[in-house]
Amino acid sequence: MQHLIDFKLIFTQIPTLLQYLPNTLMITFFSMIIGLAVGLVLAIVKLNRIPVLSQVVAVFVSFIRGTPIIVQLYLTYYGIPIFLKYLNYYQGTTYSVNAIPALAFVLLAFSLNEAAYNSENIRAAILAVDKGELEAAQSLGMTRWEVLRRVTIPEAFVVALPTLGNAFIGLMKNTSLAFVASVVDLTAEGQILAGNSYRYFESYLSLAIIYWGLTIITEQILRLLERRLTVFERASELRVANHDQQSGLNRFFIRKRVTQ
Repeated sequence: MQHLIDFKLIFTQIPTLLQYLPNTLMITFFSMIIGLAVGLVLAIVKLNRIPVLSQVVAVFVSFIRGTPIIVQLYLTYYGIPIFLKYLNYYQGTTYSVNAIPALAFVLLAFSLNEAAYNSENIRAAILAVDKGELEAAQSLGMTRWEVLRRVTIPEAFVVALPTLGNAFIGLMKNTSLAFVASVVDLTAEGQILAGNSYRYFESYLSLAIIYWGLTIITEQILRLLERRLTVFERASELRVANHDQQSGLNRFFIRKRVTQ
């Protein structure tokens, strides 16, 4: 009887699948970076309660969080060509729908998804920043933009790092859905190999091993980064405490000399 499971094939397929790892990582990193940037803007809009914009952002976040990512991929993949055809017909433009690479639809869908989720994470992290530090920065003459850039965002990043790390891992696994837009990544290549060999279990087990390994590596990197940022933050707090203590001692000795 033919072997039910070809264990050798599981490991021999891994090098072939890893050739498409750059595609998966590229989608993950670019979507995360764009999602963080847009998410920060959305968080600032909600925190400042800008009229109309804050309501639009709330509806956008609610829609993204209330629909599956695969549905968002389909909406992007089929919706953008329809929108461009509409512009061509009614506005007289000449946009070429076929000229848009499939990767662009995937990046847009994942970036918008990450922006919606990260906006809530970033907003919560900004609210967790010590207001005393913000007041101290303002008392030094910093502008609102300088306080945001030099104090609020760095502090909020440290607070949000564990949550953002989990979001990054989730995004990396969600990129396996990119095949619905005809983008060949790890999962798409795994499906191709499975179709050629009719060894579906072995191919998907090879994929599972790769994604599992990527998750473990990412978790270790995030732990190391979080540990270093925590040490840096504690060192900064210690320097501030020593400075305050020294200032208090100086004031004490000055008062003592005056009374003498």
